[in-house]
Amino acid sequence: MIFSPFERMVAWRYLRARRQEGFISIISWFSLLGIGLGVATLIIVMSVMNGFRAELFDRVLGLNGHLNVYNMNSGPLTNYQPLISKLEKVEDVLQVSPAIEGQTLISHKGAASGALVRGVAPEILRERKIISEHITDGSLDQFQKDGIAVGGRMASRLGLRVGDKLTLISPTTKTTVFGSAPRMKAYPIAAIFNVGMYEYDNNFIFMPLDAAKTFFRTSGGVSHLEIFITQPHNFNKIKMRVVNALGSTPTRLLDWQQRHSSFFTALQVERNVMFLILTLIIIVAAFNIISGLIMLVKDKGRDIAILRTMGASRGMILRIFFLAGASVGVVGTTAGLALGVAFAKNIEHIRQFLQNITGTELFSAEIYFLSHLPAILDWNEVLQVVLMALCLSFLATLYPSWRAAKLDPVEALRYE
Repeated sequence: MIFSPFERMVAWRYLRARRQEGFISIISWFSLLGIGLGVATLIIVMSVMNGFRAELFDRVLGLNGHLNVYNMNSGPLTNYQPLISKLEKVEDVLQVSPAIEGQTLISHKGAASGALVRGVAPEILRERKIISEHITDGSLDQFQKDGIAVGGRMASRLGLRVGDKLTLISPTTKTTVFGSAPRMKAYPIAAIFNVGMYEYDNNFIFMPLDAAKTFFRTSGGVSHLEIFITQPHNFNKIKMRVVNALGSTPTRLLDWQQRHSSFFTALQVERNVMFLILTLIIIVAAFNIISGLIMLVKDKGRDIAILRTMGASRGMILRIFFLAGASVGVVGTTAGLALGVAFAKNIEHIRQFLQNITGTELFSAEIYFLSHLPAILDWNEVLQVVLMALCLSFLATLYPSWRAAKLDPVEALRYE
């Protein structure tokens, strides 16, 4: 749609309302503000949701196997070396490692709590960058024999330091002459890690595989095999190859989505619901454009009639009011885009600034799992938000503009 200089001049004149038309101008400003805030809020929230999802994915996929092989009977997986050799030959499989996982009670200086112990081979743990690159105290070189690695939040909560001994109490018991008694053993702290995810930093203990076999009494077996693959987000084809490689062995295969299905499903549902809710802000602002333009058309009835008698066509009138309403949408969307992108790129600095001013914690790691507020701009999503806002703004101007174009100049001037 091409606008003539005259149409642009009249549309701009109508947007700059005089004193008696101030209420219409206020509605236009509120419409612009509503669209701008709606676009900015939608961009910020979607960016935070993307960052939150990506951070959780990186940590979950970095610490856990993408595919996991368990014994069909839920017992220890014994004689697993031939199975590892077979799975390592599968295309797109990077690594297959045995692991032991179990719940335990931990105790130190009178403080006690539950924890999850994961037994892995020392060389395997050193290869996992999410752990090896986030050691805050100690060294993984000491992660051998009975040396264990604990999360930073667990260490802070229990007052642990490297070299201290942490007592682990097994959920199973041993039989003595005095009856059944819980099995317990003290393990020295070899390293303290901080991966930035509350669940792991507060509840996880890594133990050398041989020590875990002894502690959990797995009869030389392991609880499962962890398989790391080249494409964890697109694993269906690789999963089928692994299933074929397992053949008729009495095992069951779980992928990372099945192990954490409720968690990631909740994230996706929350993301979709937030998008719908925040879109309503833009829709409400679009309705403000409609009401403002209808009032403007009603107020400018005499002007429209005069323009028509001077030779202005219906199309010219339609374009004048379309331009007046669309300008509000374009300016509001542009302002919202700039505000949203700037806020999303600096959201962690803004959070820290607000925390320092208010003295409150705005993003609790205990609730949101992460120790910082992530944000990742997806420019495809940003483009979708901008196009949606522009389309709603343009659609909102069509009916008032059509009414202005259909106005009969004789009826408009009859009682003037």
